[in-house]
Amino acid sequence: MVSHIIPFMNLPEIVIDTNLLVAALRSNRGASFKLLSIVGQNKFNMNISVPLLIEYEDATKRLIGKIALKEKDIDHILNYICSVSTHRKIFFLWRPFLKDSKDDLVLELAVSSKCHSIITYNKKDFSRVQKHFGIQILTPKEFLKKIGEIK
Repeated sequence: MVSHIIPFMNLPEIVIDTNLLVAALRSNRGASFKLLSIVGQNKFNMNISVPLLIEYEDATKRLIGKIALKEKDIDHILNYICSVSTHRKIFFLWRPFLKDSKDDLVLELAVSSKCHSIITYNKKDFSRVQKHFGIQILTPKEFLKKIGEIK
């Protein structure tokens, strides 16, 4: 009898920048929406921290009145993200490392959770991160290609 052993592969550990979440809520056509739609489907592990969740909430609720979603809809989305993400506490701050302190929130979480990738539309803002921390900076489209979700 031939036994087929499937090697265990760790799922990519990622942090999603706020700009991606905002883009996904503004349009259901882009790569950010596609990525958000597969959160929690065992394609990757999303990491979250209290400071980043507060940033998500602040940025997404500023969209109320500009998008079709209401406050309760955004609350449901954020609650879902919390329910399927790995919660991390930040014990070491790298500030200031990046120009924008809100980007430092993302970086600190990525370092703390030993992430493979930060998913963002602002690759330029994170340009020093890969060299210094070994964390890939990818757009949603690049990441979706990497995990085989799009060609």
